Amino acid sequence: MIEKLLNNKIFSNSQPSQSVVSAAFIITIAGLASRILGLVRDRFLASTFGAGDVLDVYYAAFRIPDLIYNFLILGALSAAFIPVFTGLISQKKEKEARATANGGMNLAFSFVIFISLVFCFFAPYLMKIITPGFPPEKMANVVFFTRIMFLSPVFLGISGIFSGILTSFRRFLIYSLAPILYNLGIIFGVVFFVKLWGPVGLAWGVALGAFLHMLIQYPMAKHLGFRYSFSLRKYFFDKDIRRILKLMIPRTMGIAASQANLFVITIFASTLAAGSLAVFSFAQNLQAVPLGIFGVSFAIAAFPALSGLSATENKKEFAKTFAETFCQIMFFVIPLSIFILLLRAQIVRVALGAGKFDWEDTILTYECLKYFSLSLFAQSAIPLLTRSFYAMQNTKTPFYIAIVSEIINIAAVLLLIGKYEILGLAIAFSLASLFQMFFLFIMLRSRFDDLGDGKIIKSIGKISLAAIFSGIGVQASKYFTASFVNMDTFMGVFAQLFVSGAIGLAIFLAICHFIKLEEYWRFKQSLTRKLFKSKNIITENTGEVSGV
Repeated sequence: MIEKLLNNKIFSNSQPSQSVVSAAFIITIAGLASRILGLVRDRFLASTFGAGDVLDVYYAAFRIPDLIYNFLILGALSAAFIPVFTGLISQKKEKEARATANGGMNLAFSFVIFISLVFCFFAPYLMKIITPGFPPEKMANVVFFTRIMFLSPVFLGISGIFSGILTSFRRFLIYSLAPILYNLGIIFGVVFFVKLWGPVGLAWGVALGAFLHMLIQYPMAKHLGFRYSFSLRKYFFDKDIRRILKLMIPRTMGIAASQANLFVITIFASTLAAGSLAVFSFAQNLQAVPLGIFGVSFAIAAFPALSGLSATENKKEFAKTFAETFCQIMFFVIPLSIFILLLRAQIVRVALGAGKFDWEDTILTYECLKYFSLSLFAQSAIPLLTRSFYAMQNTKTPFYIAIVSEIINIAAVLLLIGKYEILGLAIAFSLASLFQMFFLFIMLRSRFDDLGDGKIIKSIGKISLAAIFSGIGVQASKYFTASFVNMDTFMGVFAQLFVSGAIGLAIFLAICHFIKLEEYWRFKQSLTRKLFKSKNIITENTGEVSGV
C-alpha cells in the first residue's frame, strides 16, 4: 500500500531542498506538527494517569531502549554514516554509496538485535541500578515495560539508515513525517491499547510508533536506489564501512556521556516522591518543542551541506553556512525562551492541566520549565555545533566536552537535590547544557580564522534587544488580559496565553522589521516563497499537490 505512494507525484517529483533555510522550513513545519502531537500525547498521558507511579514506570522504561537507539543509530551510526555517505555522493560514487548504505543497514540490524536480546535478558538487574528507589511492584512493572519497548530500537535502527539516505539526498519531507507517525503510534497506544491491556498498552504504543517511523521512510529510500541484501562479511571489510566504524567509536562514547545525564536524572528521581520523574519528563518535553522545531531541524538541514563543504575543504563557505544557521536558530529560540519563561504557568495548565494532573503537579512542572527555559538557547545550539564537528569527521572533541559536561551535571545534582529536590535536577541539567554549548563553540571557533564572528555578535545583539522588548509586551498583556477573563477555566487560561503570546510575537517581528534584521528577512522570504510555490502547484494541478 505505502509503496504505491511512490507513484504519487508528491514522492516521485519531490526535489531535494537546495538551501538550509528551505530544508529547515520543511523540517520545521513537519516538526511543528510532530511536536503538537507530542503535546496531545502528553496531555492524554497526564489526564489519564497524572504524575504518579504509572508514568514514572513508563518514562523509566524508555531509558535502556533509548540508550541502544541513541548509541548505535541516532548518534553513532547516523553521525558517522551521513558524512561518509554524503562524501561519496558528492564525489559521484553512487554505486559505492549504495553499497555503504546496505552495509550500514546490516551492521545496524545485527548490532541492535544482539544487544537488545542481551539487555532484554538482563533487564531486571539493569533496572535495579537505574531505578534503585522503586518498590518491588513498581520495579516489576518497569522491567515488563522495558522488555516490550526493546522492539522500538530494532525498528528505529532500520529507520535510522533510511533517514541517513534521505537526508544525504536532501529529501527532507518524508524524513520529517516519520516522527509524526511515531507520535501517532504512541497516542493510539494511550487511547486504545491501554483500554485493552491496561497501562502496559503504553509500551505497545511505543513499539507501534517505532514501526510506523520505519515504514513511512522505506518507499523513498527504495526510490533513491536502496536495495537490501545480507552479506555482513563483505560489508564489514569494506573501506567505507571501516571508516564509519572508526568514526562511530568516539561518537558512541560521546552519546554514552549524554545518555549518562538521563540515567543520573532517572536514578535520583526514583529516590524522590512518586511522580518526580514524570514531572521532569513533562517539563522537558514542553521545552523540547522549540528545541526540536528549530534547534534540531536547522541542524539536520545544515548537516549535509556542512558535510559536503568539509569534504571539498571549502572552509569559507563552511563558516558562512554555520554562522547563518546559528543566527537563524537564535532568531527563533531567544524570543521563545523569554515567552516560555514568562508564560510557563499558562503553558503547563493548557498543555497538561486536565484529569488526574492536579495543581501540585502543575506547579512542579512549570517550575522545572522555568529552569529549562534559561538554557534553551544553549540546548538549541548544541545539535548544530556537534554536527559541525561530525561534518568535519571529528567525533572526539564533542565527546570530551560531553564528558566534562556530564561531570558538571552530576556535581550540580549532588549539591542541589537535597535542597531543591526535582528542581535541582532541572537546574543541574541547564548548567551542564550552558557549559557544553559554550565550550563546543570555543573549540569550533579555534579551527577557523573567522567563523562569522562579526555577523554572529551583531545578529545576536539585535535579536536579544527585540526579544527583551517583546518580553515586556508579554508581561504587560498577561496582566491586562487576566482582568477580562476567568483564570479558573481552561478557556480563560488559553485566552491569556494566546493573546499575550500573539502580542509579544507581533512586537518582536515589528522590531525585527524596523531594524532590518537579516534573519527576519531570510525567514520571511523563505516563507513567502514556499507559500506562493505551494499555491501555484495547487492551482496548476487543479487542487492536487504535485511537488514539495
